[in-house]
Formats: sequence, C-alpha cells, structure tokens
Amino acid sequence: MTPYKRRRRLPSLNALRAFEAAARHLSFKDAAEELSVSQSAVSHQVKGLEESLGINLFVRRTRGVELTRKGKMYYPILRAAFESIAEGTDMILEEKSVSVLTLHVYSTFTIRWLLPRLARFQDSQQEVQVRLHTSQSDVNFEQDDVDAAIMVGQPGDKGLHYDHLFDCELSPVCSPGYLEKRGPIDDPADLAGHPLLQVYPSAKDWHIWLESNGAGHINADAGLQLESYDVALTSAAQGMGVALGQQPYVATDLQTGRLVELFPQRRVPNPNHWYLVCRSEKRHQPKLTIFRDWLTGEIAKDPDLPGNERT
Repeated sequence: MTPYKRRRRLPSLNALRAFEAAARHLSFKDAAEELSVSQSAVSHQVKGLEESLGINLFVRRTRGVELTRKGKMYYPILRAAFESIAEGTDMILEEKSVSVLTLHVYSTFTIRWLLPRLARFQDSQQEVQVRLHTSQSDVNFEQDDVDAAIMVGQPGDKGLHYDHLFDCELSPVCSPGYLEKRGPIDDPADLAGHPLLQVYPSAKDWHIWLESNGAGHINADAGLQLESYDVALTSAAQGMGVALGQQPYVATDLQTGRLVELFPQRRVPNPNHWYLVCRSEKRHQPKLTIFRDWLTGEIAKDPDLPGNERT
C-alpha cells in the first residue's frame, strides 16, 4: 500500500501571478495593468507572498523595484510554470494537438530568406504552427512574449541558450546602372566620392569593412540612414548609392544581376554570428526541437552561405 503523502502547501496562485508579472515588468504599476487590478492590489499580493515565504523578493525604491537575489531565483521558475500551464491549456482547447511557436525575426531575414522556405516547414510539420514577430531590434526575452529568436550577435546572456546557425561576410554592392552612371569603383578608397547607404541598427558594419580594407578615413555615416538591410539593398538596386551586403540577404540580387559586388576578393567576416536563441529552460521543448532541426537542415542546404559547398 502506498503511504499517504501530505500534499505540498503552495502559495496563493493570485500572489504568484502578481509576483511573476511584477518581476517581469519590474513595475507594480505595469503588472497591475496587465492583470487588470489596482497597483495596491499587486503590492498587497506580493507583500503577502513575501510574508508567507518569510523572505523579501523585491527591494522597493523610489522610482521602482528590483528583485532580490532570491527573487531572481524564484522568478524564472514561476515564469516557466505559468508558460507550461498556458501551453497545456492551449493544447487541450485545440481540436488538434498543434503547438504555436512564436518566433522573433529581423524583417530583412524574414523577407529575404525565411519566408520562401517556411511553407515547406508548415507542410511537413503540421503539429507546429509558426507565428512570426518581425522587428529591426533584438528581442527582450524578459518583456516579449516569444519562444525563440533568430538573431545576429554574440552570446552574452547566461540565461539564454544559443544554437549557432551560420557566419556571414560583409561586402559593398551597387547596381550595374549606378556604375554606368558614376563610373568604375576600383579601390576601397574610391568610395569616398559615393553615397554609402547606412543601416543604422547595424551601424558598425560599414566601419568594420572600411577599416579592414584600409579606408577607415571614409565617413560611413554621411549617406542615407536606413532602417533595414532590405531597404538599403533595395535602394542600392535603384541606383541610390552603395550598400553593404551580407549573406543571406544579398544572394538573390547578385544572382539576378540587380546588384554587383564591387570587391569580391575583399569580403570581411562579420564579427557577429547568426543564432537561434531561446531561454535556457525552454531549449528542449518539442516544438523548438522540431523547428531547430528543420532550420539547421535548410541552412546546410543553402549554397550561398559561407561554409557550404556550392553545387
């Protein structure tokens, strides 16, 4: 006979929800707005939770709150628990067992690489539905309601899991018509007389290429300031100046002849690399594993990415 086990005593669910929301926002006011209750109600619930546990979870300051050491330990546990409850609820309410994967992706990567391939994923993996959240900015996993992100950068957060996807190279490009109109560009120093199309969220990229090719004296910020690589490359194809290209953004334009690469032998490795990123506690979720396996397979088949053999 199985011995009787006393049920574990759990804190109030409302108090836990209040703490999780307040910890995520680092604001009782924002937590109250999310939960549709008063700020004093959130404060009361959190205070009651702290008293029941016998520990302080927040440090109250004049302009906000900060998590204590134990608060920082408790928050990710509750965050994962509430997400599991939400996902389980969604699953049993669906007619079919479909998991939604919310993916944060740069808009240029979405338009120029992911979307042409994503239909194949949805056809072959009908148990996972991808919901795209596009932006020019990097994701904030503490604030944004996403499962994973495809991003370029460097691993820097110990709470996140990074799967390396591929590296890329930087190289100037322009339209054939631009060269016909302005004349040949034979040396990196010649770029001083041309408008450089700058992607301001990735402002360092032009500086990296210029400095690596002995042209660091050129002001890379003097030309048009554009919000994305897609806009910059489209502007270059329309003859508005010289853009900086990188894989996989520029492959199709080079293949179709809309753009030409000015210095094929002077490509510079981007010091930032591409990753699939998620919170560490979510890296083994089945929907993420399925998408990760598909994504890495597609990347391995792309002949335009550095490291893949061209066929």
